[in-house]
Amino acid sequence: MKHYKYLIVGGGLTGDAAVRGIRELDSEGSIGMFSRELDPPYMRPNLSKGLWKGRPVEKIWRNTQNMNVELHLDSKIVELDPASKTVRGGQGNAYTYDKLLLATGGAPIRLPFGGSDIIYYRSFQDYLRLHKLSEEKERFLVIGGGFIGSEIAAALTMAGKKVVMVFLEDAIGANIFPSDLSHFLNDFYRQKGVEVAPGDAVASLEKTGESFSVRTREGRSYEVDGVVAGIGIRPNIELAQQAGLQLDNGIVVDDQLRTSAPDVYAAGDVANFFHSTLGRRVRVEHEDNAIQMGKLAGRNMAGATDTYTHVPMFYSDLFELGFEAVGELSSKLKTVADWQEPFKEGVVYYLDGNRVRGVLLWNVWDTVPAARALLAEPGPFEPAELNRSLLQERKEG
Repeated sequence: MKHYKYLIVGGGLTGDAAVRGIRELDSEGSIGMFSRELDPPYMRPNLSKGLWKGRPVEKIWRNTQNMNVELHLDSKIVELDPASKTVRGGQGNAYTYDKLLLATGGAPIRLPFGGSDIIYYRSFQDYLRLHKLSEEKERFLVIGGGFIGSEIAAALTMAGKKVVMVFLEDAIGANIFPSDLSHFLNDFYRQKGVEVAPGDAVASLEKTGESFSVRTREGRSYEVDGVVAGIGIRPNIELAQQAGLQLDNGIVVDDQLRTSAPDVYAAGDVANFFHSTLGRRVRVEHEDNAIQMGKLAGRNMAGATDTYTHVPMFYSDLFELGFEAVGELSSKLKTVADWQEPFKEGVVYYLDGNRVRGVLLWNVWDTVPAARALLAEPGPFEPAELNRSLLQERKEG
């Protein structure tokens, strides 16, 4: 039975960051990484951003294998016994560990029809499939108006393809942006040539030769060459559930990223942690959190006692528009917008009880540290106080 000092279940950005955290304190301890993916760790955001803008594929790899790690690709761990510190793979192989990290990420939410004809955009293999199809075909339908849907629709359009977006909400990004901004995005995407179909859902998909006939709930019909879905993910908690770990919208961890089982840690998309600035538990599905959380988990597995107080940021690119953000972005919160140029450059503040809970930096760059500092302030804030605060600070800086 193979033994690893450190065993990592998951081969994404979190797992790679954990290896780097371990190696900061332990240069020799054996590390085994088990990943369901066919490919070694890579920078996942490039799949819907950089690779469509000409970034070379060779630039996305994390080169985890260069840090004295045994990579087990296309490998699924199906059983975890924290008492005996043993895991078992899908082929029956058993491995033991001293410390274990669950960096299992999430799996795309799937529709009850369409099967493998729909590309649920998540992995590098999904990128290869869609990119190859885009080189051969012209018409694409994107299901979803959130992060992945809006980014992929923009990427395909910039590649010269005809794109239609179908999503349940009344506007692009409606769950996170204030209503006027999200409705602006509907018009902005239409001006770019995207057919936007809000407030609708795909009801059926039928393959006709090499193309697809798609019908929606509202009676729309489309003939397309490819269908891509980005309708969210669910945390991969099956292994943690089987092992009896504490769960609540993911795997519950303490401030050092330890789960309810001794010597078992969790980090990244799958981990439910206490957000020290927001003052409540959250689960964050973004790159910055994956990297920072994974690194800290790795350090703690190697003997550190660091606490996770990082305030994650996230970002997106939508044609020539882009944003960075911190905290809670919810269209259900009260918002105060401070536009330098309406919907082109500005800051949106999200408030709850006159305290800033989230900051959207819309085409405003190099201001994340100031936004994090604002989140930490207790307030209360009045709308007039917020107008020009970060924009003015950026100019003065």
